[in-house]
Amino acid sequence: MILVADSGSSKTDWLLKVAGEEPKAFRSVGLNPYFLTEKEIVKVLQDQLPDLIAYADQIDEIYFFGAGCSSPDRHEIVSNALSTFFSKSYISVDSDLLASAYATCGYEKGFCCILGTGSNISFFDGEEIHDGQHGLGYVLGDEGAGTIIGKTLVTDFLYGRMPLDISMKFNNAYKLTKEAVIKNVYQMPRANSYLASFSKFLSEIRQTEYAQSLLQTVFQEFIDTNIKSYPQYTKFKCHFVGSIAYIFADELHAICEQNGVHVGKIIRQPINDLLDFMIKRNLS
Repeated sequence: MILVADSGSSKTDWLLKVAGEEPKAFRSVGLNPYFLTEKEIVKVLQDQLPDLIAYADQIDEIYFFGAGCSSPDRHEIVSNALSTFFSKSYISVDSDLLASAYATCGYEKGFCCILGTGSNISFFDGEEIHDGQHGLGYVLGDEGAGTIIGKTLVTDFLYGRMPLDISMKFNNAYKLTKEAVIKNVYQMPRANSYLASFSKFLSEIRQTEYAQSLLQTVFQEFIDTNIKSYPQYTKFKCHFVGSIAYIFADELHAICEQNGVHVGKIIRQPINDLLDFMIKRNLS
């Protein structure tokens, strides 16, 4: 059996390939080792994935790709946690960027962008990803991502910058107060996921001038800061993975076209394409 996991900061999709059967899907919260300790990851696995753990003795290989898994010490945190339950399995831990590259580029050269809760970009040479100076997280980076969209919505609401009708809708939806925002952002865990949760509201007011202007601004910032930092950005396709890219694909397509960016695939989550790639790669 092969188990593949794709983990963002908000959620983790798990797909288990059982011989002769359709893949079995599981889901847990995101397992970002920058935000969770080894013990906390173990607890998540134990509490949220008991049905998956039941297959532990039968799983031969585990391929975990996750946000925050960009260095050996972070790999070890996740690997050690998985080993608690899957001690008989071969375990590989790598970054979510590589998962997205496998799912979109396959074996072809191209750029792979993540636009979900957070954002990032890498160049894939057909075999390996080449990280840039990006992926700085929701405090310093995350251009174009759900965290930035949510942060903009919240601050516009609290500062009174939203159009009145939209502000009333936002207030009815969230009953937000300054005190609640400060507590969740500065005192509670998963502040990035908390901020990103407000991005759902943007899809509900999508056709408004306010929403279109916000999307134009955040996507242009992502292109300027991330994509255009690569001199050869017009030479290869640029693929996108993540809920923000998928939900607002029309707006993303339009602004990419304005900037000479050649859009390839836009997929919400890479897990199905990722499993297919890993199975084929292991057979080759």
